[in-house]
Amino acid sequence: MATDAPFSQLRPVSHAIRPGSRISGALIFLALSGYLAWVVFPMLWVAYSSLKPDEAIFRDAFALPSLDHLAWDNYVRAWREAHFGSYFFNSVLVTTVSVAGILALGSMAAYALSRFYHPLGKLLYWLFLAGLMIPVQLSIVPLFFELRGLGLLNSRAGLILVYVANGLPFAVFILANFFRALPKSLYEAAVVDGCTEASAFWRVMLPLAKPGLITVAIFQFIGIWKEYFFAFMFTSGSPTESVRTLPLGLANLSLTAQYRSDYGILFAGVVVVTIPILLIYLVLQKHLVKGVTAGALKG
Repeated sequence: MATDAPFSQLRPVSHAIRPGSRISGALIFLALSGYLAWVVFPMLWVAYSSLKPDEAIFRDAFALPSLDHLAWDNYVRAWREAHFGSYFFNSVLVTTVSVAGILALGSMAAYALSRFYHPLGKLLYWLFLAGLMIPVQLSIVPLFFELRGLGLLNSRAGLILVYVANGLPFAVFILANFFRALPKSLYEAAVVDGCTEASAFWRVMLPLAKPGLITVAIFQFIGIWKEYFFAFMFTSGSPTESVRTLPLGLANLSLTAQYRSDYGILFAGVVVVTIPILLIYLVLQKHLVKGVTAGALKG
């Protein structure tokens, strides 16, 4: 009979790292560090330049601001004189309502198309996905005349409708994979317990798709918050700032700064636009990674 080898003949497994792998790892680390500096430094430069007066920016653009003379008034003037308060409110309202509409309508459409059979189900699903392939520039003219006919041109409601319609294809594409991967036994158990179709969706199936909902919400929030093209085409005709969003305000501020050389306000406006995006990403970063990974595995 074969016997096990004695312990004296067993050799430890070598975990030595080859010199070539060390060099390649160091090169990758240096490349990533250089890329990080390339991305982060402009953001830091804009942030501390927003606390400098114009003469300090022109005298030494890359110097740090003096702690005794921080120009906090740049933010005050941007908020009041440049009407960033009104722009900020419009962006928050438009983005929040648009993302909520995309999540509500997109989740219901994705659930119906992925969980129930219908002869036209696949056709409708591919029609939704076709929206991802059409350049937004091609839809500007029909959308303009449609909004004008409905009396929604130069209004927040019209802009919200455009954002919801533009975000639905992406939401259906992401959420359909999550609903397909959910076990059908969960739906059947909910029906046996007395749930209707609507209550089974809202109380059982939708909470299980939370990673997908968070993923869609993050991407749509970032895209709508910094969106300029639709906002310019459909709200720039308004004579007041009552419907314009932050990207339009920032563009108007940049044009004004070129004539007045008021770059402190311009940098302050850039910081105001950027901070909400960074906060949303930092708070929901873990959920975003989980959602993208789960969507890739389930798809």
